Amino acid sequence: MPRRVVVTGLGLVAPVGVGVKDGWEAVVAGRSGIGPITKFDATGFKSAIAGEVKNFHPEDWVSPKKVSRLDVFIHFALAAAKMAVDQSGLIIDDDLARRAGTIVGCGLGGLETMETTFRQMGDRGPGRVSPFFIPKIIANMAPGEISMTYNLKGANISIQTACAAGSHAIGDSFKSIQHGVHDVMVCGGVEATITPTAVAGFTAMRALSRRNDDPTGASRPFDRDRDGFVIGEGSGMVILEELEHARRRGADILAEVVGYGLTSDAYHFTAPHPEGEGAVNCMRMAVDDAGLNPEDVDYINAHGTSTGLNDKVETLAVRRVFGDHAYQLAISSTKSMTGHLLGGAGGVEAVFTVMTLHSGVMPPTINYETPDPDCDLDYVPNQAREGDVRIALSNTYGFGGTNAVLAFKRFTG
Repeated sequence: MPRRVVVTGLGLVAPVGVGVKDGWEAVVAGRSGIGPITKFDATGFKSAIAGEVKNFHPEDWVSPKKVSRLDVFIHFALAAAKMAVDQSGLIIDDDLARRAGTIVGCGLGGLETMETTFRQMGDRGPGRVSPFFIPKIIANMAPGEISMTYNLKGANISIQTACAAGSHAIGDSFKSIQHGVHDVMVCGGVEATITPTAVAGFTAMRALSRRNDDPTGASRPFDRDRDGFVIGEGSGMVILEELEHARRRGADILAEVVGYGLTSDAYHFTAPHPEGEGAVNCMRMAVDDAGLNPEDVDYINAHGTSTGLNDKVETLAVRRVFGDHAYQLAISSTKSMTGHLLGGAGGVEAVFTVMTLHSGVMPPTINYETPDPDCDLDYVPNQAREGDVRIALSNTYGFGGTNAVLAFKRFTG
């Protein structure tokens, strides 16, 4: 019999706030965290807006000795992990350590450090490259540092599946507990790639919004006038725990993880399958894995990137999976406020999905002004909504045709 898996802690570093309380209040209020790029001089860039993390001080979360030795994406991951561990009340003693692990999704790793180092080497030669360069850029140093900080001697894994990485990390962690490999997992996603090269690269692909004169209105998922995603940064982490382990120590249980789907479009390196085949199969897999029927689902935190193809195809996929029930679902894209956190998206959106179940409040999709005939579902437009949410999905899809869907359930004991 598969074991039950619950969420006992959340951590959030996001453009809408540092900390779950501030971030959740912002998205419920429909406040955007998107503004002009300040991390570098974006003069001349066709897209010059981003969802930057504000008021984040790494020394609050990382020992002073380590701050300069770690890239900012690792700072974000450690901060979100600390918040989640602290909320959970977990103490990882030697007995638990071998049955506790970490899996973290990340798309591009330490890109900021790479760019800075390349410039320094060009200016001053190879002798000026820091001995910390390699450990600062490799994506697996996020779970590595979390593992060392919390004495996690089980799995220590990094997942690089583009925009689905955070959800794959949580889903794989869920399965490892469900099947008895671990009792506790610290898992989620992180990204910190608001850099000249990343912005220029995504702009060259025509993926980014160019609504530079209206930053807070630029990310508009499912709206007819959407013109691309807005790049974001941050981290979302969750503590997953075997139910009886959580009960024995009197943990506060926030939600239950009940299903996981992972599929491939096997179609194109960036575009989704035109009939949503991979997304359809992924949602069906998550619902089936949870032992549910499609009509049991109440809410979806959508991938909803604000790009023309993604939003149209995701809507089509939801209609194919849920049939007439698709029009009874509440669907929102919190990317309308955070931007797209790439490898960090799944972790951040899992946090928001758990909070939706825990609070009974569905965050809005802001900037929804002009309906698109191809996007004809209920996207919780512009205002948060209270409701009886029992089952929720979190959808994430990535370049390379990789897909991940998580199914969460309100915990009722």
